[in-house]
Amino acid sequence: MTSRRTFLKAALAATVVPRLSWADAGSPAYLGAAKDASGDYALYGLDAQAQILFRAPLPARGHAAAAHPLKPEAVAFARRPGTFAVVVNCATGRITHRLDAPEGRHFMGHGLFVQNGDLLLTPENHYAEKRGILGIWDRRKNYARVGEVPTHGIGPHDVKQLSDGTLVVANGGIFTHPDIGEGRQKLNIDVMEPSLVYLSPDYALVEKHVLAPGLHQNSIRHLSLAPDEQVAFAMQWEGDESETVPLLGLHRRGEAVVLAEADLGEQYAMKGYAGSVSHSGDGTEVAISSPRGGRIHRFDAGGNFLGAVVRGDVCGLAPMGDGYLGSDGFGALLAMKEEMRPLNAVPGLAWDNHLVALPELAA
Repeated sequence: MTSRRTFLKAALAATVVPRLSWADAGSPAYLGAAKDASGDYALYGLDAQAQILFRAPLPARGHAAAAHPLKPEAVAFARRPGTFAVVVNCATGRITHRLDAPEGRHFMGHGLFVQNGDLLLTPENHYAEKRGILGIWDRRKNYARVGEVPTHGIGPHDVKQLSDGTLVVANGGIFTHPDIGEGRQKLNIDVMEPSLVYLSPDYALVEKHVLAPGLHQNSIRHLSLAPDEQVAFAMQWEGDESETVPLLGLHRRGEAVVLAEADLGEQYAMKGYAGSVSHSGDGTEVAISSPRGGRIHRFDAGGNFLGAVVRGDVCGLAPMGDGYLGSDGFGALLAMKEEMRPLNAVPGLAWDNHLVALPELAA
């Protein structure tokens, strides 16, 4: 039985324990992983003008991060086929938890908080059974693994959530095994089947969209949601390098997929690779980046090509103002739309593939 003294002690503790928010980490608008000149890796918080607010060391190369919707907490994922992720307290810079993928599975570099941040979902390759899953982790139980559900495809890479709780999953279609080719060798290129999948809030299959047979080697990798919940997905071509194929897909639930591409010369310049995708800050257009081609391509919401911005090793993209924030492998952060404008440059810093926007805080 709880004594009155114990009750009062607990009540007093509850009143003095700080309830940290993103304001305690400087109210960042963006998160990004990078390697510095000494070879160390870290997760960085950026303000709305792309100035660095904090640096949290990481034990290895990061890929993308999942930001908690309320707490100054982010989960940084190792680059595919990593088997660990770390939870970073962005207010203190300390790593508070380490997540290890169960035997037979590895992370894909992305994740998503759902249910007001109580649960974390992690796209994973269940290589022991050659299928894709979403791992489920309970933050309230110190990030205990509490389950997993199928993604109805192979190689799930990214996941987003619509306002009604529906999940959108990008199944890349590529099977890898961590013990073969350092875990990055693609083992099923001839029989790939990338897909865009919608799951209900209780993880039941709602829709599944598979690309046409001639595009079955076009791996669906990364996702962006417009304010009106149009889904954009970026693709990476695993077929004949001499072919030019669409690298951007647009979709609304219940409708057909729209594939968007530039004119032949610009499409060829992308070298079959879209590294990131983002809607503009005002939601009127969408862009994909190609670090291999050194450019971003801009499209309107209907998939019409608007133009290219040339920048070496550009990859990270996130909404900013009525355009985009971009990052490159040379330490630069840039405002982009019809043209680009440098905002910040850190010599020796190499930004990784993705920038993660905190929508409620981003300008």
